[in-house]
Amino acid sequence: MYSGSVFYNDVSMFTGSLSQPVLTQPPSASASLGQTAKLTCILSSGYNSYVVNWFQQSPGKSPRFVMRVGSSGIVGSKGDGIPDRFSGSGSGLDRYLTIQNIQEEDENVYHCGAGHGSGSSFM
Repeated sequence: MYSGSVFYNDVSMFTGSLSQPVLTQPPSASASLGQTAKLTCILSSGYNSYVVNWFQQSPGKSPRFVMRVGSSGIVGSKGDGIPDRFSGSGSGLDRYLTIQNIQEEDENVYHCGAGHGSGSSFM
C-alpha cells in the first residue's frame, strides 16, 4: 500500500516585461492519496483580467497542458486526458488548480504561466 506524499507544487516565479504580469506560487504543498489539493497562482496587481495556464510536469518530460483558468473558472477545454478530478477556479488575482481524490499518477510538478484574452504563453 502506497502511503507517501503524492503531490508537489513547485515554488515558481515568472517575470515578464513591463507589460506582462509577475506570477507567484506559494511554497510547495503535498497531500496523500485520496485527499484534495488546491494549488494557487497569484497574478501581480492590475492583471486580474489575465488567464493562467496550468501545466503538469513529470521528471524528464516536457510540461503537459492541464487547463486555462480565469477569474470565473476554467476557460475553454482541459488538456487531453486530464481527468474530471482536476478543476479550476479564480478569485481576484488568484487562480486555483484543485485536484480531488489524488492518485499516484498525480505526483508531479505543477507550473503556472500567464496569458491575456484568447492568447496564451508559458513564461
